[in-house]
This record gives sequence, structure tokens and C-alpha cells, in this order.
Amino acid sequence: MSTTALYNDQGGAEAAVEAGQETTPTSSSTGASFGLFSADFKKNDDLKEMLESNKESLKLEAMKRIVGLIAKGRNASDLFPAVVKNVASKNIELKKLVYVYLVRYAEEQQDLALLSISTFQRALKDPNQFIRASALRVLSSIRVPIIVPIMMLAIKEAAADLSPYVRKTSAHAIQKLYSLDPDQKEQLIEVIEKLLKDKSTLVAGSVVMAFEEVCPDRIDLIHKNYRKLCNLLVDVEEWGQVVIISMLTRYARTQFTSPWKENNEKAFYDSDSEEKKGQTDAKPYIMDPDHRLLLRNTKPLLQSRNTAVVMSVAQLYWHLAPKHEVNVVTKSLVRLLRSHREVQYVVLQNIATMSIQRKGLFEPFLKSFYVRSTDASHIKTLKLEILTNLANEANISIILREFQTYVKSQDKAFAAATIQAIGRCATNISEVTDTCLNGLVLLLSNRDEIVVAESVVVIKKLLQTQPSQHSEIIKHMAKLFDNITVPMARASILWLIGEYCERVPKIAPDVLRKMAKTFTTEEDIVKLQTVNLAAKLYLTNSKQTKLLTQYILNLGKYDQNYDIRDRTRFIRQLIVPSEKSGSLNKYARRILLAPKPAPVLESSFKDRDRYQLGTLSHSLNIKATGYQELVDWPAVAPDQSVRNVEVIEPVQEWVPLAGKVKQPKSDDKFYSDDEDEKDEEGSDSSGSDDDSSTSSSEDYNLNSTTVSNMNVNLCTESGSESEEESSEESEKTSSDSGKSSSGSEESSSESESEQKKKKKTKKVLLKKSKPTAADRYSKIPSVCQTLKASFFFPVNSVCPDVACFLFVTTPAFGPVKTHELLHHMTGKGLSAKYHFPRQPCLYQPSMVAVQVILSNSSDHSLEEIHIGDRNPASLNIHCFNTIERLEPEASVTVSMGIDFSDSTQAANFQLCTKDDQFNVSIQPAVGELLMPSTMTEQDFCKEQGKLLGMNETLATVTMATANASSQAINTQVLSVANVGVVSSSHNSLHRFAGRTVSSGALVLVSLELKESSTALLTINTEKSVMASMLLRDLKQALICCSTSSFLPSTVAACKHQKPLCEFYK
Repeated sequence: MSTTALYNDQGGAEAAVEAGQETTPTSSSTGASFGLFSADFKKNDDLKEMLESNKESLKLEAMKRIVGLIAKGRNASDLFPAVVKNVASKNIELKKLVYVYLVRYAEEQQDLALLSISTFQRALKDPNQFIRASALRVLSSIRVPIIVPIMMLAIKEAAADLSPYVRKTSAHAIQKLYSLDPDQKEQLIEVIEKLLKDKSTLVAGSVVMAFEEVCPDRIDLIHKNYRKLCNLLVDVEEWGQVVIISMLTRYARTQFTSPWKENNEKAFYDSDSEEKKGQTDAKPYIMDPDHRLLLRNTKPLLQSRNTAVVMSVAQLYWHLAPKHEVNVVTKSLVRLLRSHREVQYVVLQNIATMSIQRKGLFEPFLKSFYVRSTDASHIKTLKLEILTNLANEANISIILREFQTYVKSQDKAFAAATIQAIGRCATNISEVTDTCLNGLVLLLSNRDEIVVAESVVVIKKLLQTQPSQHSEIIKHMAKLFDNITVPMARASILWLIGEYCERVPKIAPDVLRKMAKTFTTEEDIVKLQTVNLAAKLYLTNSKQTKLLTQYILNLGKYDQNYDIRDRTRFIRQLIVPSEKSGSLNKYARRILLAPKPAPVLESSFKDRDRYQLGTLSHSLNIKATGYQELVDWPAVAPDQSVRNVEVIEPVQEWVPLAGKVKQPKSDDKFYSDDEDEKDEEGSDSSGSDDDSSTSSSEDYNLNSTTVSNMNVNLCTESGSESEEESSEESEKTSSDSGKSSSGSEESSSESESEQKKKKKTKKVLLKKSKPTAADRYSKIPSVCQTLKASFFFPVNSVCPDVACFLFVTTPAFGPVKTHELLHHMTGKGLSAKYHFPRQPCLYQPSMVAVQVILSNSSDHSLEEIHIGDRNPASLNIHCFNTIERLEPEASVTVSMGIDFSDSTQAANFQLCTKDDQFNVSIQPAVGELLMPSTMTEQDFCKEQGKLLGMNETLATVTMATANASSQAINTQVLSVANVGVVSSSHNSLHRFAGRTVSSGALVLVSLELKESSTALLTINTEKSVMASMLLRDLKQALICCSTSSFLPSTVAACKHQKPLCEFYK
């Protein structure tokens, strides 16, 4: 027996054989007892031997078996000393299993765990992110106050770790440390504030959970991170979504005004309307954009596979959304009813609460709440509750027909609940009151006592509403009195007869006579109603019932129950006049026969709306520990600017147009009109002189040569050569614009040199927009400072001793793909195409530059072309200036900036003219969300080493024959992604580097050529979603033959580009 038990516990035959040898009894007298206890004493010896072995494989096998025992719920705490010795093992797999064990038993074996603290501290510096996280998890599981400073230091270091998994673990450790030592709250809040700024979706849910645990009242920490949390919500893990939604629900109730306000209230007095004329003309409710952002970003989560997420979104819409928008949650909640019965129970509870206030929400899904024979009792009761709440004049006939089936159920408690539901329907809907009463009277002849008893109780309540019309029902119930044995039903009949004894004067005394015979054997509740009946009959029909009343009062006087004795003495003094009673008996009739109000049959869920839906308090209908109540909406919304995140002010763009442009009008002019004309002439002359072009750039450490190499039009108004070179391409694309708008270009001869043509075009552009001199020279430093502060890393921030190695460079890929934005048929003559120029956006560093070519294919001018509404409204777009007029057959190229937030989700907006609006969308490829970076091969390897594990995505690619050369590989990679080429010492290894435009996350691409035309494609980045999408696009490009052609010198120049930072030194 002991051998078999040991074999099953350890899972090995060898251990069983050894145990059998050791437990062989030496004598028959002691064998049984020795074998009984030896199994427990020796059951883990083999595991201890394996853990103390010199072989890593045996240790690993032992740890796997130990973790298996823990998973089965077995106690393995006696192995702690043997396990903790292996905490410093160099085997990664073994160390992970040891940490799993230590997390489980560190709190129980605190003394032994403290001996390994130095090992845990060393592990916090381990290169493997999982080891660092596990070490912090074990350290925070040791509940000893003496190591609080060590834990705090470890949490602060982990919060700044490069791995989001470690930062997530630090957020979990915050809660453990706070429960151990609440005095550390201030320091922990600082860590929480830092982690709330983290852009990783892996960290968001955990840090919000820490926030809710440590400082849920510090709403000010959420202000700057509110929009980020809303945008990240879709990508956060499911349980993190539940926590964030719950927190944002509380936040929204404190920061936004109620969307349920009605603005059509009128003043009651004319004087009030005169005094408050301004107040009565209140503006209609306009939802805060941040409020709308929360509702819009949570709506897709209604399709989540996690029922808790769906329930969280449903409660958010119930508490925050306008009433006409709440119906979007109904289908999702009904879908959850197909889940397990535990989920059904919680969801049905919330639907029951919602259906009381908003019957119309779930009325279309009435059949979803029909009771099934397989439903559990508590599920049946909740469905019955919901059906009763949804009952109205239109569907009551269907519901009552359904209830007739439920009454016949074998579940007697459910049948009784159905009868109560019928009573509620009769009370709430007066048209079916008589029908329900007749049906309940028929149930009085049912064989089941519980059904009859419940019917009597419900009939009693219904008769109180119209007693004069239902005396026949009272007589019928009196006749059935002898056959009813349930105490509550008998008591209800006695109460009815006593209350309306004047309507049944012949039957009431006879019932009292029968009750006098069986008084001593009745239940207490029946005895109390018998005493009441006797008192009422004594006051209304004393001739027939005087002796019976005295007899019953005498019986009650000596009853065993003190309640009955007290009631009997009170009734005697009240109805029988005597010297002791005084004047009390004068009011006996008014006391006993006073008209009683009809009872109101209400739902048991009526008062549960005071608790937040989906919470434990709502489910239990009692305030649970830790429950945080939702505050009322503020009367006046707090300042919404607190949620604004500081961004660099965008630079006003210059648009080369074929028509007039609406210029911002300024009241104060810095220069006079004459000075403006002189400045124009000066700018023209400076544009014609090549030497003078360097004067403006030298003031900011720029020169014309470097700017032209950058291929970025930094200072349009400075008149430098870089502008002239970069404007050649735009001149080609907008040649039609030049023909229709500039008469000077039409008159120019074909034999003019290219240089004069560029100068002439520039002169026309300057005359069209007419900027002031202050505008021309004030924009240069702002643009340069914007680029220097936002696009590039400062030298000292990366490498204090050496110049920085991570720089943003200019794109090396020249040709661009043009996409159709608006077809001329759809746009009523207005057509639009767009492409990504792969240049840094000057308006905001987090924006992707987009160039749009607008063309007028109609026979009439188009006026006031501009960007209209955006979807979503929070979409950050830098719009081009309004085009006042676009002549027929003319084209114009405009620039935009769009913040895609490192997502390939389309940016939807309206392209508007004076008379029409057209919905358009710009869909970026994942490669266009990057900006190229350049670095050395050594730095590339170093950064790649930091982005392993979950941050690494790789695949094997079968290369096309045409793509085997280095030039072809560069061509294909750069056609897909806007990255920079990193020089490599190996011909078979190609490296590319870039950064995401919005967040600046590093993206490293490497392609290692193998034998037989195969290659290993690896992408290292924290943006795992972007990595998978980029991997797919690159694989497709490398497998297919090269179809794009561009100058080889473009790729070659990519390797030798200088970073822009060098020009600012």
C-alpha cells in the first residue's frame, strides 16, 4: 500500500522499488506500522537526491516533478532547503523553475528565503528579462519588513528596465510592497506616476491595477495619461482591460458633465424666465471629445472573447453613455447567455437591473430569456425576473402563455416564483388584472400545496386593489380553506375574510367557529390572524361572535408563544370595555378596521442600481469591502486642458497653389506695405545669388551643401539652394498648376535655362503668399530647433563621451507609390491622390508626412477646398491651408501631417469644398510609419542584444533568384520600409535600422543569407504587432521578383549618408 502511494506521488517506478526495499518489514509485529509512516517520511528523498546531484539534467527533471506536484495541490514545502540551493544555477530553465517554486513558498519559509537575497539581487541584473522578472517576483513575495528598502530599490530599478515584461512585474510588486508597508505610499506613487507614462501595452493594465490599489483617489495622475490609456485599451491584455475600464469609468464621472441632461425645461413663473433669460437659453449639450474618445475606443471590446471585458464595457456604457447609445451593449450581453451558468448568473443579474429602468433595451430579445429545462434554479429565477420586468401591454399575452407552462414545472420553488411574477404583471398592467386573478383562482384547485399557497398569497395582494368587485373570489377561497394546509396560505385567507368581513357576513363567523376548534394545533402565524379575525368580527357582528371571541382570547391568553399572549391581552383591552382600558376602546374600530393601502409588488432588483454594475456589491446587494462608489456627475465640467499633453507647436506651412490662399489676418503689422515690397525684392535677389544663400543658414550652423544632401526642405523662405533643388519634384507634379495660375511662366520661352525657370517659379510663389519679413526670418530657427529637439537624439543623452550613434537620416528610396484618395467621379470633378514622401514632418515630430495632389477635372472652379470632420475626432492631423479657388484642369500639391500612433489603422476625414463633403481615408503601410536611422555594426549588434525574446520576430524566406544580390536586397527592403542601411562586414548579412515615427521605438531588420537561396529574416523591436506586419511585407517583397527600378546610386548613397545631428554641432 505504501509502495503504491509512493509510486503515484513521485511518478517513477525506481522510487517505488527503492521504497519497497526500505520498507521490507523485519518482523510481522512492526511491519505494518513501519510501512504506514515510511511513505510520508521517505516520499521526497529521491527528489532531494536528484536536486543535490551534479547533473543538470537530474536537477531539471526533479524541478519539473516538484512543480507538477505544486500544480496538483500537493505540499512540497519540505523540499525548500534543497531547492533554494539551486537558485544560483547557470541553467536558465532550471533557474526559472526554481523561481516558480520560491514564489509559491517564499512567504512560508521566510528565514531560508532571506539567505538567498544576495542571489536575487544579482539576478536583478541578469541579461535575461525573465530571470530579472522572476527574481523581483520572488523578492516581493518574501513578506519580511526588514527587506522593504531592498524591495523598494529593486522596484525603482525594474520600473526603468528596458524590458516591458520586467516593468510589468515591478507594477505587480508595488501592490505587494504596499500591503507589507503602507508607509511607503509616497515613494510608490512616484513609481506609479513614472509607469503610467509607459507606452507599452504590457505594462498599462498592471500599473493601473497598482494605481487602484495604492492611490485610487489621485485622479491627477491620470490626466496626462488619459488619452494614451484610451488609445492603448484595445491592445492591452484582457484582464488589464477590465481594470482600466473600471478606473476610467470612475474618472469620467468626475471629469465630464452628464450626457443625460434635458435642456428643454421651461421656467414655471414668467418672472423667473425674465430674470434668468440667459440661463433658459442654455446651449445644447455637447459631449467632451475625451468623453467621446472613451466611448469610441471601448465599443470594439464588446466583441471580446472575455466575458469580463464585455461586462466591463457594458457597465461603462450604462453609467457614461447617452441613453440613446446604450443599446449597443444589448447584443453582446445576450451573446454571453450562451456561456457557462456562472457567467449567465452574473450577466442576468445586471440585465435584470438594467431592464427595470430601460425596458426597451432588451425587449427585442425577449425569447432569449425564456426558461429552458436544463437551466439551474437560480438561472430560471433571474430569467423570470427579467421577463416580468419586460412585460408590457404589447407582449403580456406571450409572457402569460409562457408563465402558464412554468407553473406546471416540477421545480416547486420556480413554480411559486412564477405565480409571484403573474401577480406582479397583474399589478403593473391593469388591462390583465382580471385575467391574472381568474387564472390564479383556477390554481387554487391544484393538487400541489405550494402552488395553492402561493396563489392565495398573491390573490390576497391583488384583491386589496379592487375588493368590492371580487367578493365571490373571497367566498371561493373560504370554501377551500379546509383543504389548504400551508400556514401562510391559511393566514392570508383569514386576513382577507377579516378585512372584508362585512362583504361576507355569513361565511366569516363560520370560519371563526372552525378555527376555534383547531386553534391549539395551528401555527403561530395562523393563530395571530385568528385573533385578529375574532376582534374584527366582535366589532362588526358581536351578537354571533361574542362567545367565540372570548373563547379564542382565553386560549391565546395561555398560549406558549409570548407574541400570541401579548397580542391576546392587547386585543382584549382594546375591544372589551373595562375600567382599566379607559377610552382606548372608543378607537378600536378605527384601529382594526382602518383601510389599508394596496401593497406594491416590486422587483427585488429595484434598489440594486445604487451599486455599479458588474461589481461584487451589485451581485450581493450589499456594500463589499473595497467597493468604490461612483460619484455624481459634476454640475460644471472641470478644466479639460489638464489632459492636454505638451506638444511642439507646428510650423505654418507654405502651399504652392494654383489659386488664392486664405492668409491669417493679423491686426498688427510689423512692417509697412512699402517695406514688404522691398523685402520681396530683397528675397528675389537673394534667390538669384548663389553666394547669398549661405548667409541665413550660417546663422544657425547650416550651409547650402549639407541641406541639399539632407533632401529636406527645412527653411522654405530662406532662399537657399536646398529649397530650389527640393522644389524641382513638386514643380513637375504640379505643372498644370503653374500653367493656369502663373502668367509669367506661360510667357517664358522654351530656350530659357533650367536655373532661370526655377528662379522664376520661386518669384511667383513669393508674390502669391506675400509673407512679411518677420515671417521669413522668424521661421528658420523654429524649424531648426524643432528638428533638433524632436527628430534627433542629443549627443550627451546617449553617449556622454562619444558622439551619439543613433541618428535619423534622410530616406534613401527615391520613387514613391501614389494612392488614390478621391476619384473625380465621386468627388464631382475634384480628384485627389496621395503619397508618402518619406521626409521628416515639420509640423510635429510624431506625424508622418503625406503629400496630396488635388486636381480639378470639372469645367468650373472649385472653391474653399479644406479638411473637414475627422473620424475619430481625436485624430491628430495637421491640415493644409484652405484653398480659396482651384481653376478647371489645374492641380496643386499640398502637404499634411498625420499622427498614426504607430498603427496601420486608416485615418478617416472629410475632404470638403464650398458645396460638398467627401469621406476619404489614408491607409499607411507599416513601412511608412518608420524613419531611417544609421548606426555602426557594433552598435547594431548591441541594440539587437537588448531586443531578444518576445521582442524578436523571425522567419525563413526562400529568396527569388533576381533578389539574391546585395543591391536587389536593399532595393526590395527599402521599397517596403523607410529604414536606413547599416554597413556590414559580412557579405551574407544585411542590416537595416529605423525608428517608429510616433513613439521612436527602435526597429532593427537583419537578413542573413543561407544556402540554397534561403535566408533568415529577423526583426527586433518592442512593437511586436508592427514586427509581424513588417515581416509579412518583407517576405512578400523578397520572394517576388524585383519590379521596381531606381538609380543604384541612391542605395549606394544610403550607406554613406551623414546623420543630420552632425550639422547642428
